[in-house]
Amino acid sequence: MLSKKQARAFFLGGTLVTFLIFIGLTIFSLSKDVDQTNHENITEAVVRGKDLWDHNNCMGCHTLLGEGGYYAPELTKVIDRRGRPYIKAVLMSKVPWQPNGRKMVAYGFTNEQAEDLIAFFDWIDDIDLNGFDRVVSPLAKDKTN
Repeated sequence: MLSKKQARAFFLGGTLVTFLIFIGLTIFSLSKDVDQTNHENITEAVVRGKDLWDHNNCMGCHTLLGEGGYYAPELTKVIDRRGRPYIKAVLMSKVPWQPNGRKMVAYGFTNEQAEDLIAFFDWIDDIDLNGFDRVVSPLAKDKTN
């Protein structure tokens, strides 16, 4: 059994070691060597695409990087799965699109708006996901998304 003095020393020593580990890991995670954000490739088109994504509440149905609604397919790496022409056609469609009974709103985006959203998806696709892209949700496996 530890005396009060030994217990206090053990507590303070453990706290100090844990604090130093925390600070070290924080500095490491903020270093340029481990930056995975892809922020240097943000263009005006990517920003406009993100604004369209937010303004139209796409995340209410779709997930992106694992966040969002689960009604519609995950859109991380969607360009790799479907290709630009397919995505552009869906975004510019004037008719509601219904794969497997799930109804996609017909936004009827303009060519420029569709290109901006595709630029946003393309930017998302280039983020280093540490293997997340190999973990595919059941909705993403569905070839009719």
